[in-house]
Amino acid sequence: CSTMASSVSEDGMSGDQTGKNAKMTKNQVDESELLTVPDGWKEPSFSKEDNPRGLMEESSFATLFPKYREAYLKECWPLVGKALGEMHIKASLDLIEGSMTVCTTKKTFDPYAIVRARDLIRLLARSVPFEQAVRILQDDMACDIIKIGTLVRNRERFVKRRQRLIGPKGSTLKALELLTNCYVMVQGNTVSALGPFNGLKEVRKVVMDTMKNIHPIYNIKTLMIKRELSKDPELRVQSWDRFLPKFRHKNLSKRKEPKKKSVKKEYTPFPPQQPESKVDKELSTGEFFLRESVKRRKKMEEIKVKQGEALTKKQEERNKAFIPPKEKPLMKKTAKAPTEGKLDIQAIKDKVKKAKTKKLGAPPVNPSPPASSSTDKKKNKKTKSKS
Repeated sequence: CSTMASSVSEDGMSGDQTGKNAKMTKNQVDESELLTVPDGWKEPSFSKEDNPRGLMEESSFATLFPKYREAYLKECWPLVGKALGEMHIKASLDLIEGSMTVCTTKKTFDPYAIVRARDLIRLLARSVPFEQAVRILQDDMACDIIKIGTLVRNRERFVKRRQRLIGPKGSTLKALELLTNCYVMVQGNTVSALGPFNGLKEVRKVVMDTMKNIHPIYNIKTLMIKRELSKDPELRVQSWDRFLPKFRHKNLSKRKEPKKKSVKKEYTPFPPQQPESKVDKELSTGEFFLRESVKRRKKMEEIKVKQGEALTKKQEERNKAFIPPKEKPLMKKTAKAPTEGKLDIQAIKDKVKKAKTKKLGAPPVNPSPPASSSTDKKKNKKTKSKS
C-alpha cells in the first residue's frame, strides 16, 4: 500500500509541475508578443464618431514670425487655411503685428487638432517650408524645436559648431535625416525637427552633443550600427552594448600653459600668524617708552634725511642736461711723417722710371731686342745683287 501511495503522490506532483511549466511558457509568450509590434499595424485614426458632440470650450494659440518670412507666409497662407479647414480649425494671419493665430470652432471634434495646428504655425515661423510643415497634421508625426543659442557663450565657437552640424554642402544633415526619418532645419538659434518620436529623440541627442563639442559623425556611426542590428529579429531583445563603439575623450598633448603658475601651498589646520601692529613694532624697537618730544624729533630727522636724498637725485637729473656729449673727431688721423735722415736717391730714380713706363705714349725705357738672323741674311743677299 505504501508503494502505491508513493507512486500516486509522485504522479500528482509531476502533473502539477507540467501545469506550472505550461503556464510559465504561456506567460513568456504573452510578454514577448507585447514587446514587439506586429508589422503593418497602425493605430486607428480619431474620427467624428468618437466625439460626436464636439468641444465644450474654444481654445487658441498665437505665435510671432520674423519680418523676412512675411512674403512667404502671405503666398502660402491659402494652402494653410485649406489644410486646417479640413480639421475644422480657423487660422488668421496678421501682417501688421506679425503674428499667426489658430483657434477651434464649433465643428472641431478632435481635441488634439489644435495642438497640431499650433505646431504647424511654429514650424512655419522657424523657416520650415509648408510642404514639410503640413506633415505635422498626420497622426504618426511630431515636431521638436531645439534652442541652441544659449548653449555656447562665444559667438564664433557657436557658429563653427552649428556649421559642423550642417556639414560640407549639408552632407551631415542629410545623413542624419536619412537615419532618423526626420526633416531637420537649422535656422538661426534654433533647430527644427519633424518626424516620428524615436527619430526626434535621436536628433535632439545629436544636436545637443554637437553643441557640447562632440562631432556628429560619432553619433551617426552608432545610428548606422543600430539600424543594421534592428533588422535581425534575434537581437531585438538582447543588449547592443557589445556592438556599439565606445569613444573616449583624448587629452591634447600640447596644451597652452599659463604664464603665471600658481603654486598651491600645503594645507595646514592652523591659521596664519597675525601681522604685527604698530604698537608691537614700537615695543620691539623700544620707541614705545620714549617721550613724545623725542619721537617727534626722530620723525623730523627721518623726514629731513628723505628730503635730502630726494634733492640730491633731482640735482643730479638737472645737471645731466649741462654735461656735454662726447664729440667724434672730424679729421682722420694723418700718417706719421717720415723720420728725418739721408735721402735714398736710387729709390727716387726707380720710382721716376716706373712712372714713365705707366704714362701713355711714352717711349720705352728698355732698348728693342736685336733683329732675327733670317732678316740679316735677306739684307746681305740684296746688297750683293746690287753690287
